[in-house]
Amino acid sequence: MADRDPEVQALLDKKAIEEVLLLFLRGCDRGDPELVERTYWPDGWEDHGGTFNGPASEWVAVVKERLPKAGLMNHLAMNMVVELKSATTATAECYILTASRLKVKGELFDTRTLARCVDQMEKRGNEWRILRRTMCWEWNEEHEISETWARGAITNDPSLLRRGAKKPDDIIYTAA
Repeated sequence: MADRDPEVQALLDKKAIEEVLLLFLRGCDRGDPELVERTYWPDGWEDHGGTFNGPASEWVAVVKERLPKAGLMNHLAMNMVVELKSATTATAECYILTASRLKVKGELFDTRTLARCVDQMEKRGNEWRILRRTMCWEWNEEHEISETWARGAITNDPSLLRRGAKKPDDIIYTAA
C-alpha cells in the first residue's frame, strides 16, 4: 500500500485522538470503567490535578470502584487542540465541563466543574491512547436542584422521559 498523503494522515491521527478523549468521557458518564481503561496505555500515568497522581492502572481501579455507583454526570469536551509532535506522539489539550448530580452527607445537589486536561498521546501500531494525563481544575459551582424541565415546556411529568443511565441500561448500549 502506498504511503498516505502526510496531511491526510495528520487529519486521521487527530480525529483518532479526539475519539479516544471522547470515549474516555463516555466511559465516565455511563459508568463504563472498561471503556475508560481502554483509553490509556497499560504503562500510562494519571495526574488528576491534586486528587490522584500515579499509574493509570491505579486510577482505573479507583474509577472501577466509583463510576458504577456515581450519580448522574455529563462531561462536555470543548476547545480541543491536538498537536502532532511526530508520527507516533502528540499533545492534546481539552477543556471539560462536567455537570453532576451528587449526594454528599445525605444532601443532593447539582454541581458544574470546568477542568482542563493536557494529554501526552502515543500511537502504538495503528492505535492512539493516553500515555500521560495532566489535569487542572479551573472552577466549580454548586446549587440546589431546581429541575422543572423548562417550567413544564418539555414535560409536566418527568417520569415519562427516557433518561440517561449507567452501563448496561443507557441507550448507547441498548439502541439498535
